[in-house]
Amino acid sequence: MRWLTLSLICCLFLPTASAQAGSPKSLSGAQTWQAGAAAVVITPPQAMWMSGYASRDRPAQGKIHDLFVKALALRDPAGRTVVLLTCDLVGIDRATSQQICRRIQERHQLSRDQVAIATSHTHSGPVVGTNLLSMYSLEPSQQQLVQQYTGLLTDWCVSAADQAVAALQPVRLQVSEGTAKFAVNRRNNREPDVPMLRAEGKLVGPVDHRVPVLAARAADGKLVSVLFGYACHATVLSGMDWCGDWPGFAQLEIEKAHPGTIALFWAGCGADQNPLPRRTVELAMEYGRQAAVAVDQALSGEQTLVQGRLSTVYREIDLALDTLPTREQVEQDLKSENVYLARRARGLIRQFEERGSLAQTYPYPIQVWSLGDAATLTFLGGEVVVDYSLRIQQELSKARSWVAGYSNDVMAYIPSRRVLMEGGYEGESAMIYYGLPTKWSPDVEEHIIREIRSLHEAVAKKGEVQ
Repeated sequence: MRWLTLSLICCLFLPTASAQAGSPKSLSGAQTWQAGAAAVVITPPQAMWMSGYASRDRPAQGKIHDLFVKALALRDPAGRTVVLLTCDLVGIDRATSQQICRRIQERHQLSRDQVAIATSHTHSGPVVGTNLLSMYSLEPSQQQLVQQYTGLLTDWCVSAADQAVAALQPVRLQVSEGTAKFAVNRRNNREPDVPMLRAEGKLVGPVDHRVPVLAARAADGKLVSVLFGYACHATVLSGMDWCGDWPGFAQLEIEKAHPGTIALFWAGCGADQNPLPRRTVELAMEYGRQAAVAVDQALSGEQTLVQGRLSTVYREIDLALDTLPTREQVEQDLKSENVYLARRARGLIRQFEERGSLAQTYPYPIQVWSLGDAATLTFLGGEVVVDYSLRIQQELSKARSWVAGYSNDVMAYIPSRRVLMEGGYEGESAMIYYGLPTKWSPDVEEHIIREIRSLHEAVAKKGEVQ
C-alpha cells in the first residue's frame, strides 16, 4: 500500500510522457504556435530564357527536377501571422515582389512587414520581370514569354500562400543550427586551387558555414516543415536544364528523409561564396546531401523552443549610389563594344528621357522578424556578401541572429566597405548587369547596418509591449 500510495502521488505531480512529447492537449493551450506549409511547382511550362549567366544564348532545353515556390505560414499564440515565400529563382525584381506581397496582404489582412519573399539564387531558373535584364538581349517573343511567366509566377506565389495559411495547425516550433563546409570565399581562393587548398587546410577568407534551421512539429511529433538557410551561391550548374541546383537537391533529400515534410530554403549572405569544385550534377547532388545532413544534425541536436510572440518590421531606405555618370558619358557607352555596357546605357537613356535625370538612391528593403526570444531573422535585398551576416551575428543580437539575402528585391550586389574598396565583380562591375548606373557609395555598409540595428531595436520594443 505504501508503494501504491507513492506511485499515485508521483502520477499526480509528474508530467505524462505524452505531454512531454507534445500531445494534442499540450499543443492546444494559450501559448501554442501554429505553422502551415505548401509547395507549388513553378517550372516554366515552355522553353524560355534562363537567368544567371550572360553566356547563355538560347532558351532552356530540359529539366533535371522541378522548380518550386514554397510557403510557410506562422501564427503566434496571440494570433499574429506571417507568410514567407521561398522561390527557386535567381532573384526577383521590385515590381514583381510588390505585386505578390500586395495580393497576399489583401487576401489575408496582413501588413507589409508580415510577408517576405526569399529566393534560392539558383542559376538554373527562368528570367523573371526586369531582374538582370541588362544581361540579355531578348527577342520580342522571348520578352513576351518572360512577361507571361511573371504573371503565372505571381498567381502561383499567392496560391502557395493561401494553401499554407489554410494548413495552419498547432506545432512545437524549434530553432537550431548545423554546419556545412562546401562554401568557399571565391574572392580569396582561385577555383582551380580549391581542392588542393582544402586538402591542405589552407582555404582563406571569411565564410559563414552555419546552417540555421527552424522546424515545426505537429502534436504527434511529425515534422510539418523545415526552413533552413546557407550562405553560398547556387552555381554548381551552368547548363541548359531547369534545376534548383544544390539547394533544390537539399530540399528533395530532406523531404525524402522525412516523408510528408515540406523543406524550404533561403539563401544567406553568400554573394562572395561559391560551392567549389562545381560544374557537374553529381557535385550539385553531393552539396545538397551535405546541406541535408547538416539539417538532420541540427534536428537531432540541441534545439531551442520558440516561445513568446512574433514581432515584425519592414523598412525601405534610400541607399546612396556613388557619383552618377552624366548623360554624355552614358551616350558614349551606347557606342561601346561591350554589349552589356551598351544595354545598360540604353536603359539609362530611357531614365533620362522619362525622369530628366538618374536617381541618386535606390529604395533598399530591410525586414526583421523576431521569433519570440529564440531567433531573429533579417531579410536583406540584393546579393549580400558574407561580411554582413558575420557582423550582424556578432554585434546585433543576443539570441540566434540569421540573415537571408536575395530577399524581397534583388537589384544588385551589396558589398561591404571592404569589398567595395577592393573592387572587382562584387564591388563594382556586376552593377552593369543589374542596370544600375554606378557602384554604391562608400557608406553602403554602415548605412545598412545602422538601419538593421534600428529595426532590431524596434522589434525588441514591440516584443516588450506585447
